[in-house]
Amino acid sequence: MTTAVFTSGTEARLAVARQVADAVLFEGYVLYPYRASAAKNRFRWQFGVLVPPSWSDASGEHHVQRTECLMEPRPGADLALELRFLHVQRRTVEERAADGTFVPVGELRLEDRILTTWDEGVEETVTLVLPVATLDTDGTTLPFTRPATEEVEQITAADGRIVGRLVRRREAVSGTLRVAAAELDGPYRTERLTVTVENTSDWTARPGGDRHAALPYSLVATHTLLHLDAGSFLSMTDPPEWAGGAVAACENLRTWPVLAGEPGRADLVLSSPIILDDHPAIAPESPGALYDATEIDEILALRTAALTDEEKREARGTDARAAAVIDLADTMPPEVLERLHGAVRSLREVTGPKEPSGADLLSPDTPWWDPAGDTSVDPARDHVLVDGHPVRAGSRVLLRPRLRRTDAQDLFVDGRSALVEAVLHDVDGGVHIAVTVEDDPGADIRREQGRFLYFQPDEVEALEER
Repeated sequence: MTTAVFTSGTEARLAVARQVADAVLFEGYVLYPYRASAAKNRFRWQFGVLVPPSWSDASGEHHVQRTECLMEPRPGADLALELRFLHVQRRTVEERAADGTFVPVGELRLEDRILTTWDEGVEETVTLVLPVATLDTDGTTLPFTRPATEEVEQITAADGRIVGRLVRRREAVSGTLRVAAAELDGPYRTERLTVTVENTSDWTARPGGDRHAALPYSLVATHTLLHLDAGSFLSMTDPPEWAGGAVAACENLRTWPVLAGEPGRADLVLSSPIILDDHPAIAPESPGALYDATEIDEILALRTAALTDEEKREARGTDARAAAVIDLADTMPPEVLERLHGAVRSLREVTGPKEPSGADLLSPDTPWWDPAGDTSVDPARDHVLVDGHPVRAGSRVLLRPRLRRTDAQDLFVDGRSALVEAVLHDVDGGVHIAVTVEDDPGADIRREQGRFLYFQPDEVEALEER
């Protein structure tokens, strides 16, 4: 069986999901400070690594990945599948000797970059299209192989002299892709789809070998994209009530399937070794791939721009993708960097369950923290019930903070009366009562400066109005 060519319609739909899939493929590829010498870049390839079976036996790492999800195909539907992974390419640096031969070296220093030994990742895909009607519990198996290759790139100095070369080698890797489906009992025509990816490379781990030796024979950042041209998939994160038991019975090993593409459609699934929500998307503020999602883009951009010239030279020589990050940080316009500071997607009233409407959204000129941004909350007029009595600004309460004992100051105000200055709501739905102690000689100053004491409703008792 050979890999398939997608129709234009299927290709267009899969392209919708590939931006996020690319982020999965290259997550952690090279981490800040983007230099091969950095400790965090010496132990690489963390996600979706399927090692050869012999190394799986020796190390406890895995050589199989399985996706199970539910689909509701229409009659005549085709299932398109795209398996994606990185093939490790080992790059070595050789310097040209006086006699014209090339000798391996640890690094080669050029005017604009410092070249070092490094593992690159080459994108690989395996594609398959099957009529859903032909799938059964036995499944369809597609073996695939990627051959060993060697490429040589000459390195020239600024004056045009050949000063060295880069030798890139890829080892042969092989695997199998198995697709099966089983119809489920229930009120609707629903099938459980099973997609299994297995590394079948015949490389043999030597006694005392290490992970570094196994990586060139591994499938790295392995994930799959699925598309139904007629029908839909069910959310595995938020399934309909009738499908809850069937979803719970699905067994996903080292990957998790989510609905992909734009919200409101369910014809695409991304099964990723990194757990995502349904319909994941790259933030529109993102200026480009930074490969280090454990950091905030704004911080990464600022810290990368602040690297020394020597550090940037090494980063540029580490990998072409690292060089692109350096160039991105160095040329980022101020307005693009400013957008990385944060964005409000939507807001809703914290006291109500309704979805946000146009009236709930902040105007672009109103910061999210500005009280004027949410007219549904008014600290001067809002109230909270304490033992059945409404407590609002101007009410008198008896302080009873001893129940929580969270502050040494509680000892001094326990049992004292206080005047409520405001009732406040936080974004998590909590209620806080701001007060000034009645016999505090500095109460007027505290009130003028807005320096209140804060208690929760169960820490006060309502007093009768005088």
